[in-house]
Amino acid sequence: MVIKDLSTIRETAKEFIAQMGNNKLFFFYGGMGAGKTTFIRAICEELGVTESVNSPTFAIVNEYTDRNGESIFHFDFYRIEKEEEAYDFGYEDYFFSGNLCFVEWPEKIENLIPNNSVLVYINEEEDGARSISLKQRL
Repeated sequence: MVIKDLSTIRETAKEFIAQMGNNKLFFFYGGMGAGKTTFIRAICEELGVTESVNSPTFAIVNEYTDRNGESIFHFDFYRIEKEEEAYDFGYEDYFFSGNLCFVEWPEKIENLIPNNSVLVYINEEEDGARSISLKQRL
């Protein structure tokens, strides 16, 4: 999948949703400014979220509601210093809730990522486009 520019992000979000299948846990890798939050916002909007979708950098987790009334949890672990901090707010209650979870900066909690999660890699191309690839964690 490729996001050529912001005018194509919603189209790519639709393509992403079509490939989600029954998966619920998505871990987004990409450098600072790669567009993780922007892409997650587009996915949430396509899923019918009407609340403002912003990076939960300080809150660590935001909760949104999709068009079916289901919760979507959006995490940002950028400010986590140690994996143990994830236990403090009960990450496992979210990850194993059966709801969609979109996680930014999973590098900070690498050992806590459950098997059968989807790893999402966002790479910045020289022309400014973003390529997106998915890998199932076994």
